[in-house]
Amino acid sequence: MHVAVIGAGSWGTAVAWLLDQKGHEVSMWAREEEIAQAITKDHRNPTYLPDVKFSERVTASSHMEEVLRNVEAAVMVTPSIGVRSTAELMKPFIKAETPIVILSKGVEGHTSMLMTDVLEDVLGNPERIAGLSGPNHAEEVSRGIPSATVVASRNYATAAFFQELFTTNFFRVYTNDDVVGVEMCGAGKNIVAIACGMVDGLGMGDNTKASLMTRGLAELARLGEVMGANPMTYMGLAGMGDLIVTCTSKHSRNRALGELIAQGGTLEEFEAKTKMVAEGAVACKTIHELAQKKGIELPLTEVVYKILYEGHSPREAAEYLMERPTRKEHS
Repeated sequence: MHVAVIGAGSWGTAVAWLLDQKGHEVSMWAREEEIAQAITKDHRNPTYLPDVKFSERVTASSHMEEVLRNVEAAVMVTPSIGVRSTAELMKPFIKAETPIVILSKGVEGHTSMLMTDVLEDVLGNPERIAGLSGPNHAEEVSRGIPSATVVASRNYATAAFFQELFTTNFFRVYTNDDVVGVEMCGAGKNIVAIACGMVDGLGMGDNTKASLMTRGLAELARLGEVMGANPMTYMGLAGMGDLIVTCTSKHSRNRALGELIAQGGTLEEFEAKTKMVAEGAVACKTIHELAQKKGIELPLTEVVYKILYEGHSPREAAEYLMERPTRKEHS
């Protein structure tokens, strides 16, 4: 099959490698021309996961028309803040029936749309759109380390299509019809990961981190329920699975951001050093905005927001959370 991978960061590189391993022809879109040329010529991405080697089936271009020519499916792997603008670039060149799956995790600012909603808004035909989310660090997927994930779509045929496209003997794919839940899990868990990184940066313990993860998941599920999500989704791969790996892994950018902030660093320093967008910082803004619209109390999201954007102290924020009035666990 001929598949387009839109985005040439770490996750896009890992996905292209996975599809290449299955024998698919892959056309990658890279915003930077030098990255596109290197992928096509040297069969490596010089900036992201440079040790990953592609076959000659993988090519890249910075021209969207060239990348989307005659493709049978498209995989979007751009930062969430660029999904709408990238979809606008795709619109003139992608057929109305071509299946599209988005791996970006987030909620759009101002509109509070999920990523699949943004694609529907720009490209139409929601029946061909899916979202994929789970505990899937690119560094491990690109090495063939066993992993599992969830692909969600309102149309079972679309979910099943991408399940078949991605499944290998090291990458197991489940389907789910709860698009809202899967996407809300993917966006929200990054906020909790930033908080857990702060725990590491402050030298606190495993008890603290486990407490934050558990209450963070309850907080996210509370918002998800208001949005129409299935609470069981939060117990699955897109919820608990992704939360565990993002809050604890050495590969987690969001956890690393929190650790840096707690040690006196800044968001700007982090993004300059990693050359990557910290999705949790973006999600913290957009989910904070969404919670205010819905009238939902999200204390963990609120304190992370205040630390990142209002200069509050991580240690004082921890004290604030511990001193909040006690309550029943399930309420």
